[in-house]
Amino acid sequence: MILIIDSGSSKADWVLIKDKLKFKQIQTEGFNPYYFDFNELKKILKKHITPNINPETVDEIYFYGAGCSTENKRNIINNVLSNVFTNTKININHDLLGAARALFGRSEGIACILGTGSNSCYYDGNKIVENVPSLGYLFGDEGSGTYMGKIFLTNYLKNKIPENLKLKFDKKFKLSLEQILDNVYNYSKPNRFISSFSKFLSENISEPFVKNLVRDSFMEFFSEQVCKYSKYSQVPVSFIGTVAFIYENILREAAQEIGISIQSIEKNPVNGLIKFHISEEKQKYSRN
Repeated sequence: MILIIDSGSSKADWVLIKDKLKFKQIQTEGFNPYYFDFNELKKILKKHITPNINPETVDEIYFYGAGCSTENKRNIINNVLSNVFTNTKININHDLLGAARALFGRSEGIACILGTGSNSCYYDGNKIVENVPSLGYLFGDEGSGTYMGKIFLTNYLKNKIPENLKLKFDKKFKLSLEQILDNVYNYSKPNRFISSFSKFLSENISEPFVKNLVRDSFMEFFSEQVCKYSKYSQVPVSFIGTVAFIYENILREAAQEIGISIQSIEKNPVNGLIKFHISEEKQKYSRN
């Protein structure tokens, strides 16, 4: 059996494939090595995975994760998994490669992620050839839920949002300035706190202020990410992620405005990765 793991910053999907069919699927917290250390990740694994999946039955693992762009971070994930899956071949890749494989299979294109964070790459059908660094929620993540949440909170705290929207926000969250700043500067995982307000934005997308904020965030993403690739107007551009999925119409409008035609938008890469790896397994067996 093979185990496919797709991990963002907020959640991770674990899919067990048996005899080229989906056998079992489990969801856990995100396995991001920037936000969790070895012991925290091991605790998640022992709590949610080992009671449901027998490590001895897994022949190979394909892990695609946010925060796995460097060898050091990939090693953290590898060490956690190999601690439990002792006899399993383990492949650790960045979530960007997972998005690219899910969206394009073995064809070329520009793969984009818009979720809690954001990222993009040019994929040649085999590997990632170009990647504009996302830089995370402090310095980048344009177009993501965290980016939108940060822009909204900044405007809210500076009294730059319409009064009716401010009243809705106050009624829903009842947060003081001190509480907001504590969550951002003094507590762990501030990106999750900030991105949590993207749901409020989606609930109020009919408000012109919110719609313009979302649209401007996407325009920033295209400007700072997609348009940096030399082939952006020549190859398909596709998206994965909850934010892209929820705001599909606004995303397509923003893309069209700058001459980009979006091929597809998927909520998550799981089904695409299942299809990709089952196809790879079939080809492997047909060659033997």
